[in-house]
Amino acid sequence: MRSMTSRAGLLASGIGAALMGVALTEEASAQQKAAVPDFYMNGVGWYGQGDFIAVPGSPPPVSSNPAYPYVPNNTGAQPTYRISDLTNPNLKPWVKAEMKKGNDDVLAGKIGFTPRSSCMPAGVPAFMNYGGFQPLFFLQTPTEVWLVHTGNQEVRRVYLNVPHSPNPTPSWYGESVGHYEGDQLVIDTIGLNDKTFIDYFRTPHTTKLHVVERWRVVDGGKALEVNIRVDDPDTFNEPWSAIRRYRGGRIAMYAQQEEICAENNEHLFDYHIPVADKPDF
Repeated sequence: MRSMTSRAGLLASGIGAALMGVALTEEASAQQKAAVPDFYMNGVGWYGQGDFIAVPGSPPPVSSNPAYPYVPNNTGAQPTYRISDLTNPNLKPWVKAEMKKGNDDVLAGKIGFTPRSSCMPAGVPAFMNYGGFQPLFFLQTPTEVWLVHTGNQEVRRVYLNVPHSPNPTPSWYGESVGHYEGDQLVIDTIGLNDKTFIDYFRTPHTTKLHVVERWRVVDGGKALEVNIRVDDPDTFNEPWSAIRRYRGGRIAMYAQQEEICAENNEHLFDYHIPVADKPDF
């Protein structure tokens, strides 16, 4: 009798422990789901501010040449294209040589082209330079996060909680995988082609480029901040980090609008797109 009672007690204890374990697991799962940060914020658009901000202890990002200060739009003065400071010690010699050509072209009165100038994708991390007057939106699902820039509705797709492919084919936005860490969305991107620039200063890169981003909402929902780490051993002497900030939050509601943008060589500039010398039909 005692044996049966003892067994019943052990069985009850085991069931209780199991139920408690299930409850704790469900509670932990619920807490994990509840902890996912909300970047969508009921359809809020985030507006980018300025260039990349240097991070203490890291090599600095490329900045403006002090002899040729950058003048943005809407200041009352004649706007300019950016002239990069080539004294940055983190740039490889070939990078400085390429960027000098771009600087010389702008100083000679030519256009400081970027891929976005002719409606091509910006690449990463230059995608973060978007958004000065057209906002960035987030769409979040359990398996993917989409970063949508209003200009031409360009989309970056981030696949959550999966590994990188062994050898992703280089593309404009590469392969981005991500996960949440507390209040941050961490995005790891590889597989980028070399047709884009790193920044507004037209800094080139190679297909070895590897970018890690950490996004988080700050200032009580009124601002967004991304800390980026850029590594390309054929372009930079050392990996470097920078910060990009966005204003917005609940004070910057903006309805997404359709924008038509297509590569062309007819409007404003010549993008050197081939033109047939006779019709095909």
